[in-house]
Amino acid sequence: MRIGELAGLVGVSTRAVRHYHHLGLLPEPERRANGYRDYGLRDAVALARVRRLTELGLGLDEARDVLADDAGRELHEVLDGLDADLARQEEEIRARRARLAAVRRQAEQHGGLPAEGPVSDELAALFAEMARTSAGRPGPEPAMAAKEREVLALLESTGGAAGRKRMVELLGEMAAAPGAMDRTYEVYGLLDALADAAVDDPRVEPAARALADCIPAALAGEVEAEHWERVAGAGQEADEGFMAAYYAHFAPAQAQALRRAIRMVAERAR
Repeated sequence: MRIGELAGLVGVSTRAVRHYHHLGLLPEPERRANGYRDYGLRDAVALARVRRLTELGLGLDEARDVLADDAGRELHEVLDGLDADLARQEEEIRARRARLAAVRRQAEQHGGLPAEGPVSDELAALFAEMARTSAGRPGPEPAMAAKEREVLALLESTGGAAGRKRMVELLGEMAAAPGAMDRTYEVYGLLDALADAAVDDPRVEPAARALADCIPAALAGEVEAEHWERVAGAGQEADEGFMAAYYAHFAPAQAQALRRAIRMVAERAR
């Protein structure tokens, strides 16, 4: 048989046959006088076995190992490993589908997903409350509100599960306090007004004070004292890594108000 006839008989491509030769999966047959490969029934049997092994999910290297063992002693071990791997994949798929179902339920409950992307149900509820508050106020939503949602979504995606859970709990408690969300939006407005201001603008201090007053005592109290002391010291070393990127996310006067608010909360917690 020619290579095309062999490939057609077994149901693979001629390119696959050549690739199997290259990998050593299929021995090279003798060639005719005209240079063409001359395949026999034994070649078809070997090629069919390669196809069956790959259809089971074995990689080509694994199939080669099985074929190299004439007694077939490795096949049982390889198939056991393959079955275990498929079981892990099934579990991962079930978990992914469960997460997808949760996101779809979240979208249905809150009229769509937040612009920040899929977040926890708790954070989605907070964002929905922010949207309701914004809708009840005149004018467009403050830009600072959208920026805070971005940061909260980022923080929820980083760090340990316990820390994320506690952060969302504290935010939920803060939002649930009477009038808290309205006060928060007033602060957003004060910070928005600093978008084009200088860092020494007299409006920075009142905005910082209003922001510090919005941060619940529970949040300040649960932060490790030495962390707050380092932040309260607020030399240049405090503005490194994440904090440097965080402040750079805002206009200079806004960042100054945020620094001042953090120092106020730090002093309150000491």
